[in-house]
Amino acid sequence: MKLNNIKILAISILSILALASCSDDDNNMPPMASIDFSGSYMQKDQMGRPAVNTVFVNSNMKDAFNVTIPSEQGANFAAMFETNLKALSPAYANMGDTNALGLDAATFASVLATDVLTVSLDGTTTFYDGTNVLTGRALADDVITVELLLIFGGEDFSENPSLSDDHVDANDKNFLTSFPYLANPW
Repeated sequence: MKLNNIKILAISILSILALASCSDDDNNMPPMASIDFSGSYMQKDQMGRPAVNTVFVNSNMKDAFNVTIPSEQGANFAAMFETNLKALSPAYANMGDTNALGLDAATFASVLATDVLTVSLDGTTTFYDGTNVLTGRALADDVITVELLLIFGGEDFSENPSLSDDHVDANDKNFLTSFPYLANPW
């Protein structure tokens, strides 16, 4: 894929993610008391790491990925993730190329293919803070930019600068200082 096509693809992906997650219409939600929780339920979506599933799982495999338990995702989907990672990112064009974490395409794909958030019980909880990586996720973590940096940024985050930042540098409202921590809706 040429660099212009990759840029267009990256911008398209970011636009779709932004549009799909934007809504201020809370009027169509039923009251909790009227929701029937009886019966059998099945998981329909996994998004521990936002955008990863959206970008790296082929459209004909989305349903299978979403219902696969995380302990089996790596074995079942890492090869697909690696193929799609190499197709998307010139940062992995050559054998042995690594990202800023020192992970080559195969290793990074196996990390991405297991859709879980790891949590550090005795250290910093962050998606990436310059030192700690994937040790959890704080509300203020710029998850999409971190993912773009790890995918397109190469060994020191300097490759492909136009693809390595979503340019959304803060939440639109301040987080609360107590539970539930999320800002009040518009």
